[in-house]
Amino acid sequence: MERETADQLETLHPDAFGWALHCCSGDLSRAEDVLQNAYLKAASGQVQFSGASSFKTWWFGVIRLTALEEFRKQRYRDSLLAKLWSRWTGDSTDPSPNPAHRVELDERSAALQRALSRLPNRQAEVLHLVFYQDLHLREAAIVMKVSLGSARQHYERGKAKLRSLLTPSLENPHET
Repeated sequence: MERETADQLETLHPDAFGWALHCCSGDLSRAEDVLQNAYLKAASGQVQFSGASSFKTWWFGVIRLTALEEFRKQRYRDSLLAKLWSRWTGDSTDPSPNPAHRVELDERSAALQRALSRLPNRQAEVLHLVFYQDLHLREAAIVMKVSLGSARQHYERGKAKLRSLLTPSLENPHET
């Protein structure tokens, strides 16, 4: 890997980790694994920046696709493990633990997290990219692999839905 690329990756690391965490639905250990695998892809030359977009946009796309690959692999492993476990024990319950590692949030953060989780995936993705990662809609569209018009529509609908979900909880934080 070239020194310039390594420097850019180092600069983007905090934002990249935030995006990986979002792509992994808040699972800290999974986000760490996804980001590590994305770095390995870059270091081994499996992925290379072509200059067709900004470096940050390209890197976030690599992270998103790596997260999707990891999710598919984990789902496959979990289904095999569940089948083997049920065959061995005669029990049909899922043996895999639920590794939910959540950051403690104050009431408003919790309300925002609940509201974001109620949004469709595309709307949540575009809002995360624009607000948390400071990407422009055009860059978010590239990361999400959708057209700019589609990204705009998801963005506007997501903001409107988020506003309607949060309005009651802001007036009375004990509702929801």
